[in-house]
Amino acid sequence: MKLPIISGKELTKILLKKGYWIKDHKGSHIHLRHATKRPITVPNHKTISKGTLKEIIKVTELKPEDFE
Repeated sequence: MKLPIISGKELTKILLKKGYWIKDHKGSHIHLRHATKRPITVPNHKTISKGTLKEIIKVTELKPEDFE
C-alpha cells in the first residue's frame, strides 16, 4: 500500500468514522479511544510523517479504501 500524504485533521475524521472517539486534545496531539482497540494519539500537523502514519495504520487496521 502506498502511503497517502494526509493531515492529522483528515486522519482523525477517518478514525472517527471507524468507531474511535476523541478523549482529549493536548497541544498538537489528539488522543483517541476505541471500545475494543488500543488508544491512539494522532499528531495534529499539516502532514503526518510516514513512520507515524505507518504505525497508526498498523494499530488501527485501516485499509487503503478508508483513505478514499
